[in-house]
Amino acid sequence: MSDNKTQADWRDKLHEIIYEADTPAGKLFDVVLLIAILASIILVMLESIKSFDDKYHTFLNISEWIITILFSIEYIARIITVKKPFKYIFSFYGIIDLLSTIPKYISLFLAGTHALVALRALRLLRVFRILKLARYLGASNQLASAIKASRAKIAVFLFAVLIASVIFGTIMYLVEGEEHGFTNIPKSVYWCIVTLTTVGFGDIAPETPLGQFIATIIMILGYGIIAVPTGIVSAEYTKAGGDDKKKTSNTDPEQLKNIQLNTQCCVNCLTETHHDNAEFCFKCGCKLHHD
Repeated sequence: MSDNKTQADWRDKLHEIIYEADTPAGKLFDVVLLIAILASIILVMLESIKSFDDKYHTFLNISEWIITILFSIEYIARIITVKKPFKYIFSFYGIIDLLSTIPKYISLFLAGTHALVALRALRLLRVFRILKLARYLGASNQLASAIKASRAKIAVFLFAVLIASVIFGTIMYLVEGEEHGFTNIPKSVYWCIVTLTTVGFGDIAPETPLGQFIATIIMILGYGIIAVPTGIVSAEYTKAGGDDKKKTSNTDPEQLKNIQLNTQCCVNCLTETHHDNAEFCFKCGCKLHHD
């Protein structure tokens, strides 16, 4: 019985250190982790510079392996310190943690894949809550809410753009034909999307007067297409900001106090965003603080 209690105690303590930042040990762990993530990304960037890699290849390789092994240990520790491991494994951060760990191992079989460790940059999303940057956390939450509120409108807009691309692409295929590079409808649709988004690779270009006239219309429409999703999100963001201003300013100290910076993570269901004075998980009722 005492062995089970001892095992539970060390797992609970390790859970607080790894998943939370409310204790000195937890905050130190997260800061060291963030530094390691930044270091690993810099190492990958430096390795992509051939002249630098030729000179310091051994150092870069050993350093990457050390960081990869540390991340592997951390990933395993995250699994064994929760009551429902699969809940973490298949969560957003669980998948990101795995994807940021395995590229170096895969590079043993497929050369070049270790560059995918740049995915570790996604782990930096934890930085606002870990460092308790209330002002930026509030702004990021507001932006996330605006994007979420706009998703239906943006989805409809993108669907309309896709339909327009198919129609214009088909027209250009009929107008220009194979002799001018528009060899098939998919390639013509590709050209239309590239033109509509104002990217303009230049690998295909209309040569007939009618084709050039249609291309001109598509390019003009492209400017409007860029503005529409920006306007949709901006409108939602302004609306959210206006709602906040009815209560208080976004930078008002009183409003910043209302932003919950508690990093407590439920050991049972991995739910976060609890109130600062919460004792139990609002989702499953599990006790958050371990004595």
